[in-house]
Formats: sequence, C-alpha cells, structure tokens
Amino acid sequence: MYTCIDLSLHPKLKRISETYLNTVFGLGGEQRMTGELCAKAWDFYRRNLMKLYFGGWIKYNRLKKNKRKKAKQKMALAVVHYNVQMLRVIIQKWSTWVQIHKEKMTLAAKRLQQIFTTIYLNAVMKAWHAEAHSSLKTKAYFESLAKESQKGCFESNDLTVGHKTSHLPVKALLQVFRYVNLVDLARCAQVSQTWMLLTQNSSLWSDINFSSVKHKVQDQIVVNILQKWRPYVLCLNLRGCYSLHWPSFKSISECKNLQDLNLSECQGLNDESMRLISQGCRALLYLNLSYTDITNGTLRLLSSSFPNLQHLSLAHCRKFTDKGLLYLGSGKGCHKLIYLDLSGCNQISVDGFRNIANGCSGIQDLLINNMPSLTDRCIQALVEKCQQIMSVVFLDSPHLSDTTFKALAECKLVKVSIEGNNQITDLSFKLMSKCCPYIRHIHMADCQKITDAGLQMISPLKHILVLNVADCIRISDGGVRPFVQGSSGAKLRELNLTNCIHVTDASVTEIAQRCHELTYLTLRHCENVTDAGIEALGNMSSLISIDISGTSISDMSLRALGHHGKIKELSVSECKNISDTGIQEFCKGTKSLEYCHVSYCPQLTDEAVKAMAFHCHTLTSVNIAGCPKMTDTCIQYLAAACHYLHFLDVSGCIHLTDKALKCLWKGCKQLQILKMLYCRNITKQAVLKYTAKLEKQEHSDADPPSWLGYDRDGNILTFTSVPE
Repeated sequence: MYTCIDLSLHPKLKRISETYLNTVFGLGGEQRMTGELCAKAWDFYRRNLMKLYFGGWIKYNRLKKNKRKKAKQKMALAVVHYNVQMLRVIIQKWSTWVQIHKEKMTLAAKRLQQIFTTIYLNAVMKAWHAEAHSSLKTKAYFESLAKESQKGCFESNDLTVGHKTSHLPVKALLQVFRYVNLVDLARCAQVSQTWMLLTQNSSLWSDINFSSVKHKVQDQIVVNILQKWRPYVLCLNLRGCYSLHWPSFKSISECKNLQDLNLSECQGLNDESMRLISQGCRALLYLNLSYTDITNGTLRLLSSSFPNLQHLSLAHCRKFTDKGLLYLGSGKGCHKLIYLDLSGCNQISVDGFRNIANGCSGIQDLLINNMPSLTDRCIQALVEKCQQIMSVVFLDSPHLSDTTFKALAECKLVKVSIEGNNQITDLSFKLMSKCCPYIRHIHMADCQKITDAGLQMISPLKHILVLNVADCIRISDGGVRPFVQGSSGAKLRELNLTNCIHVTDASVTEIAQRCHELTYLTLRHCENVTDAGIEALGNMSSLISIDISGTSISDMSLRALGHHGKIKELSVSECKNISDTGIQEFCKGTKSLEYCHVSYCPQLTDEAVKAMAFHCHTLTSVNIAGCPKMTDTCIQYLAAACHYLHFLDVSGCIHLTDKALKCLWKGCKQLQILKMLYCRNITKQAVLKYTAKLEKQEHSDADPPSWLGYDRDGNILTFTSVPE
C-alpha cells in the first residue's frame, strides 16, 4: 500500500526503539534494546497487570460482600414480616375464639338467669298464694266482726263505733288518729271497714304533716292527697321534703283555706314556686321559708299576696338583700307581722333592719340567732319604730353589748335569750329589773361577765319562770341564794346552773326549800354539789327533770331522788361514785321514767339497765355510752320491756355484738336513733341489716379513744403525769 504513495508523503514515524523505549528506559538515541531492558519492561508490565487484576478482584469481592449484606438485611426484614403476619393470624384466631367464648358465656348466663327467674317466680307465686289465702281468711274474719259491730251506716261527720275490741267513742278515736303519721294512718285504714271510714273523716286532714315521712314523700303522693282534701287543709308541714318540685307547689296553691305553711329545707323551692303558691293561698298567717333559696322576688310577693301574714321565718336564707326587706313595707305590705326569724342571715346590714322597722312596726317576737355580724346599731335601728317587741333571741351574737338592752328598755320584754356573749354585763340585768317588770324568761348562757350582782339585781322581779345562766362561771351561792329568796323564787319552774362551779349545797338546799313549783333543774358539772344538797331535793314533789351529771354524788342521792317517784328525766353522766345499787334504788321508786342518761359511768353493769327495763317501761331515751361493762344481756332487757324506746346510745360498749342489734330489731319497733360508735364487735353487715328503717344511725368499729378512760378490752387506763 505504501509503494503507491510518494515517499515524500509518507509519515515520518520512528520505530519503537527510537521513540517510547528511549523515553521509558532512558536510552539515548544511539542505544539499542538489550535483555536487561526487556526484563525491566516485562517486570514493569507484569506489576501493572497484577495491580490491575488485584484491584479488580478487590472490587469484585467488595461488591459480592455488599450483595450478601443486602441479602441478609432483606432476609431479616422478611423474617419480621413473616412473624408479623403469623402474629396477626394468631390474634385473629384468638379474637374469634374469645368472641365465640363470650357468646357461649352470655348464652349460659341467660340460661342461668332464666332458670333463677323461673325458680324465684315459683317461690313468689307460692308465697303470694299463701299470703292471699291468709288475707282472705283475715278479711273474712274482720268482715264478720264489722257485721257484728256495725249498727248503722257511717257518715263522715256522724259516726258510731261498735267495734268488738274497742268501745271508745268516735271523738276519742279521731283524737288518737291525729297523732298518727301518714304512713301509719294508711295502715290503720286497712285494719277494718270501721277504721277505714274513720280515717276518711275530714277533721284528720285539716293538719297534714309530711315532714314525719319526708324521706318517702314524692310529688305524686302530695298531689293526690292535696287534690282530695284541699278544701279542709288548714296546716301543711313539708319541712325537709327535698324531693318536691313544681307539681306539689301547684297543688299547694289550690288549698284556698291554708293558714299555716312550712316549706323549710325544701330544696326545690324558689321564687317561681312561691309565685304559684301566692296565686291561691291568700289566707296564709304562718309561713316558714327557712333554709331555702328564695330571693328578693319572693319578699316582693309576700307584701302583695299575703296581707294577713303574722309569722314569717327567713332563717338561713342567704340570697335576699336589704332591698328585699324594703318590699315588706311597700304596697299593702306585711304590716300585721308579729313574729320574725332572721337567724343566720348575715347579709343584712343596718339599712336592712331599718327597712324592717319601717314596714313591720308591730313585731313582737324577734329571733336572730347565729348572726356574728349583728351589732348594737342593728338593734337600735329596729327598735326606733318597733317598740312592741316582747321576746328577743340573740344566740351566738358576740358583738352585742349593754347598749342593746338600753335600746330594748323601751320595749316591754317578756323573754330574753342571749348566749355566747362576753360583752354583756350586770348592767343589762339592772336594766331588766328597772324596765321589764313582767319578764318571765331569762336565758343568759355563756355570758362570762355576769356575776352574782346581776342575779341580785333581778331578784325583786315577780314573774320569772325560767332562768338559765349556764356557763356563767362567776355565779356562786352569793347570787343564786338571793335570787331564790326573792319574789320569783316560789314561782320558778326551770333553773339551769350548768358549769357554775362555785355553786354549793347551800344553794341547792335553798332551792329545795323555796322553789315549790320547780320542774326542771340542771346542776351539770357543779363540782361542789354533793349528796347533802341532792338529798334535800328528794322532797320536791314538783321536780320532773334533773341533770346532775359530772357531780360528786353517790347512791345516796339517787335513793333520795327516787322517793316521790315523779321524776321523768334523769341524767347522771360522768358520776364516778354511783353504782348499780343506786340505779336500782332509784328505778324502784320511779315508775314513770322516760329519759335516763348514765353515760361515761364505767362502773355500771347490766344490772343497772335491768333495773331500768323492769321498773320503767315507758323509757323513750336511754344513753349508756362509755360503759364498757355492758353486754348483749342489757340490750335484751331493754328490747323485752321498753317498747317505746326512740333513742339509744351504746357508743363505747365494746362487748356488744350483732346479737344486740337483732334484739333491738325484734323488740324496739319505735326506735328512731341508734348510736354505736367504737363498738368493734358489731359488724357492718348487721348494721345494714337491722338498722335500715331507722331515721338515723351512727356506727364505727374502731377501738375506743383514750379519752373514754379504758382500752379495747375494757381495762381502765391510768394516766401518770410526766415529771418536769
């Protein structure tokens, strides 16, 4: 191919030995290729080739390793996915099994319920059949008695009773039924046809008291009774009936002749309810709205809808203001109001009392208890125009002072009651003696600044019937004896000297000699009164109630008190020196005992209660709290003999068991209040079973506290003083 081309056009190319070899091996232009140079070239080529192959091998191995790692990761992910899928399948199967099991259990429960219901219904039907059979016999028996005793047709106002077991006249039976609550009256109506007709007499329904069955009263019951007897209803007591609402209040408004209405503690009462009542009950004379949520709106209704209102209680109604009291004197107003109870209404200021005075100047009885905000200025504002006040009650009003009595000096007070006041002094007694010659009732309890001088100042008063100076610790024989020797001593009926620790037997003896009409005497915690003074009281035939708790008397005093046998109320709590013998001697001579409290006398045993039960069948209230020696036996005595028992306190009687409750449940059907604190052997199950129908019960199974004076086993505790 090169022969056809001109030599001048041939490329001028050098041989390899002339070009690259010279450069690689450093040969000059004249040098020639040698074996050593070839060996070097071969070695260089071999190394480069090996380096190339080794790098390729490493790259291959690294790629292979990465592939294995990725495969391992994919395998691990596959294992996790597999486990999740398996777990999901297992859970689905388990859920299906649980659902099937639940359905089986539900079917089984339904089947068991059906079986139980069938058995229960069979038992009920058998019992009902037996009861119906017995009722038929009873009904036939009473019908035969009614046919024998019935001599004419009975009318609502002209009935003659000829019951075989009772020859009482109609008026007497009606008078008995007036003391029966609504539930028992309904039961009486089921006794016989005669009693049923008697219970339908309109005179029994003029005074309806739902308060005695307040926990059972519902709207439907009230509506049914009021709709039937509304023309005859004059007095209606709904105190504490918390379940009443609009239908009941609407029915009340239909009682056009209603004169006395008690809505105290009715939680459903509000201004709208009072608006309904005011539309129909225009003849109201007595209205009790205490502990309700009425506001100024109701007070406005009172002045416009009840012009003849005479008695009004707004005690503990906190939602009305001074402006509401202004309404009492607006329009027709409550100008005939003579009784007002504002206890616990702390929101009333001086302006409020001034509003009352402007609208109700004829007030005679004023009750303002539990009002710490009451001051002398309030009373002064009221008395400016209300000068006909005859009775004032200011319990728990610590800010009143003698200034209040200076303001009341213009009124002809007959009754004064103040308690818990450290500012009133003997000056108030001096004002009473000077300005209140006809005062009959003085209650100045827990007034620490009253002294013997105060009693001496009122000793000339001639008409005092009640004197209460309890907790006036400065009173001593120097005040009591001059008062008893004064003009009112022979007329005094009630005397309370509780915690007058300086009073001694000298005063008690003077009381026994001078107070021939005294019926109630309290010497509680008069530590210096002994048997000598109490023995003198044994000759007082007028005494029916005495409290000598916390004194140092012994069995001799009880023996003396039991002589005339007329005492109905006895309290000897915390008297450490009396024994079973004293209680036995007292009860043998006193058959009419109704109230007996011997609490915290740890030395008394079952024998004391046995004497009460066997000799005093009319007991209604018994307190043996803190007597650790009492057992179930004493409760058996009470349950067997005292069927009129209403109140019983056995707190701290550590040996009583469930058996005691069972005895009370069987024997004391009229029991209403039962206290069983620190009775560790009485179980909660027994309490729930045997006290369900009681009005109130208290129970705890804790150990007795140390202040009772004995431990959980009844051992007397001895307290030793720690040396300084």
